[in-house]
Amino acid sequence: MEFETVVSPEKTLDGLIGLQVGDHGEDWAEASVPVADKVRQPMGLVHGGVYAAIAESLTSIATARAVVPQGFVAQGLSNTTNFLRPCFEGTVHARAERLHKGRTTWVWDVRMTDDQGRVCAITRMVIAVRPAA
Repeated sequence: MEFETVVSPEKTLDGLIGLQVGDHGEDWAEASVPVADKVRQPMGLVHGGVYAAIAESLTSIATARAVVPQGFVAQGLSNTTNFLRPCFEGTVHARAERLHKGRTTWVWDVRMTDDQGRVCAITRMVIAVRPAA
């Protein structure tokens, strides 16, 4: 990350689930989470909340990279996640693509796939852009 965080990422939910932020460009970003018991629900598949957390963290970070240097903060405003197929093992791979870059909101689509490239979940994420306190 190109900006200073308030809390060390390994001490946050991102650290708990093992979020690994990968490559990024101006209008896209990638991340992954290894599938382990700590991200599964009792039936053994990746918990739906993990997909929602991946999408929110990834798009918040991607937006913050652009707006924090200009004196703004980025925070989740809306998260709509749909689950398409279960993922039991391997790695969840996420790719966020920015659809809209507004003055006060950015909109992202996030596709989360398994190791075989099958789409497991999709998220429409809206990030609020506000002046830093």
